Amino acid sequence: MAAPGRRGDARREMAAVLDAYAVDALVATLWARGFRVLGPTVRDGAVVYDELQSADELPVGWTDVQEAGAYQLVRRTDNAMFGFAVGPHSWKQFLFPPRVSLWQAHRHDGGFEVEEPANGERPLALIGVRSCELRAIAVQDRVFLEGRYGDADYAARRRDLFVVAVNCIEPAGTCFCASTGTGPEVEGDFDLVLTEILDGEHRFLVESGSERGEDVLRELPSRQATEADLEAAGRAVAAAAEQMGRSLDTTDLRGLLARSLEHPRWDDVASRCLSCTNCTLVCPTCFCSSVQDATDLAGDRAERIRTWDSCFSLEHSYIHGGSIRPSGRSRYRQWLTHKFGTWHDQFGTSGCVGCGRCITWCPAAIDVTEELAALRAGGEESDAND
Repeated sequence: MAAPGRRGDARREMAAVLDAYAVDALVATLWARGFRVLGPTVRDGAVVYDELQSADELPVGWTDVQEAGAYQLVRRTDNAMFGFAVGPHSWKQFLFPPRVSLWQAHRHDGGFEVEEPANGERPLALIGVRSCELRAIAVQDRVFLEGRYGDADYAARRRDLFVVAVNCIEPAGTCFCASTGTGPEVEGDFDLVLTEILDGEHRFLVESGSERGEDVLRELPSRQATEADLEAAGRAVAAAAEQMGRSLDTTDLRGLLARSLEHPRWDDVASRCLSCTNCTLVCPTCFCSSVQDATDLAGDRAERIRTWDSCFSLEHSYIHGGSIRPSGRSRYRQWLTHKFGTWHDQFGTSGCVGCGRCITWCPAAIDVTEELAALRAGGEESDAND
């Protein structure tokens, strides 16, 4: 999608404007169409993603202040609905849930009958998907849908997904999506995209990206966008791009990491890293999982469960005889090298979308942009293993 205000008359004919109150009509319309509507809301001192019954549950008038290892919600001076960056939740939790039953087996007629749970949930509608998060969903699509073996559970949840994206107007102090080319302007597959305008008249520029989006937009109270609306939206997105809290030189990161496997910086970061797995749990693209089998005490019922895992845990790299990454140094190196380097070999893209969550929610305040800059500035060491 081209930036607001760049497509002249054709753009103006396609774009509409919603008053702020019309967002509630959007939520109601999606519910009426059979979707389970999910979006941002305030809970436990953070912006989290949960089910929305109305636009009143959005974080109206809230913003977030984020730095390495620090997050705080503060009041805004206006009633912006999306005037914040991203919190600890990502949409991953709904498409790739942290705990899924893969199958259950019950004793029956002297044997066992295996049942795979059916996904009978309503299709999902996501409201407030930022550009970085939309790119993260695309990354997970490659992981779970492409290749020889797809994931049936992910495919079922993803199949009828309705996406209402939002152009970011308020990046956090830990955001660097402008450096990774993944934001703040929305590009990719979406049904509707909103740009919040706060120039005295609280309104949204809205554009459709699919036939479904056009159908929903026709049901909402709207007016055709003017050149002034397009320019105001364009200024808001452009200002966000200039306000990134972090930046990252992405030049040949894959090569840099491959040549720096014995760099002394790995020892430095290992002395600070707690191997707590926070960075991988809040990351919208990490997909490591583990499988657990459980039976009841009578032996009549068994279940196989998939749960989120992390490459920071010792058990993740365990093979017969022990873990092949026993040190915090080797585990952090594996994560960073995979995320920014070898992910390209597997999926043709970086595993990072620049959302900054791993920086904000690291209790040791480890900053990936700082670590990568240190590797680049400190020279490159020989390629060797731990």
